[in-house]
Amino acid sequence: MREYGIQLYSLRDISEKDLEGTLAKVAEMGYKTVEFAGFFGNPAEKVKDRLDKYGLRAVGTHTGWELLDKDFDATVAYHKAIGCDNIIVPWAPHKTKAEIDMMCGKFAAWNEALKKEGITLHYHNHDSELRETPEGLIPLEEFYKRTDILFEVDTYWVYVAGKDPCALLDSYGSRVKMIHLKDGFENGEGKSLGQGTAPVAEVLKKAVGTGRAVIVESEGLDPTGAEEVKRCIDYLRDIDSRI
Repeated sequence: MREYGIQLYSLRDISEKDLEGTLAKVAEMGYKTVEFAGFFGNPAEKVKDRLDKYGLRAVGTHTGWELLDKDFDATVAYHKAIGCDNIIVPWAPHKTKAEIDMMCGKFAAWNEALKKEGITLHYHNHDSELRETPEGLIPLEEFYKRTDILFEVDTYWVYVAGKDPCALLDSYGSRVKMIHLKDGFENGEGKSLGQGTAPVAEVLKKAVGTGRAVIVESEGLDPTGAEEVKRCIDYLRDIDSRI
């Protein structure tokens, strides 16, 4: 089976209380990389030790823009210590032109500083970044045109916004090195892979064919995060040989 990653937000019901146990579970399931959504007070040295213990690699982190704004140096040092060279901003203000202008300036400054540290900056979208502001701007397009950051495209939220995820991947080209693979319905209700109406198989084929890293995210905790992400990797095992 190909290498697949997991966004640990998918197991938020246990990860905050037991990060090591969470890492052990996803490794046992067959995930090879992890994307963190918080470290819950665990020191970087402990996190790196546990990653090594379970044969996992930190492919990225969801790091709030406020943390980069307030504690840039410590954030960089933590990522270096755990061997992670991708910082992904999971959301930023974007509802008005003023907010977009502010974030474009911050993204540009952080990006240049992170490049010097060997770290790549990405932005992760929801559906709202693909909807017009009152001024008629599409926030994600503005981030794309006005900065040179990369994008972690959450293909499910593109679908919820009424757009074609595969077409967006083609349009953004080399600015997308990794994707979130997620399923659900048009109304924003997330499901395990294969249980919704999003074009998961087509997106997976596109991502694999273009050499992009695939990070699974499943948000429903149905009935637990571990059971959801187990269904997801079982789906991938089933479909993997056919893409």
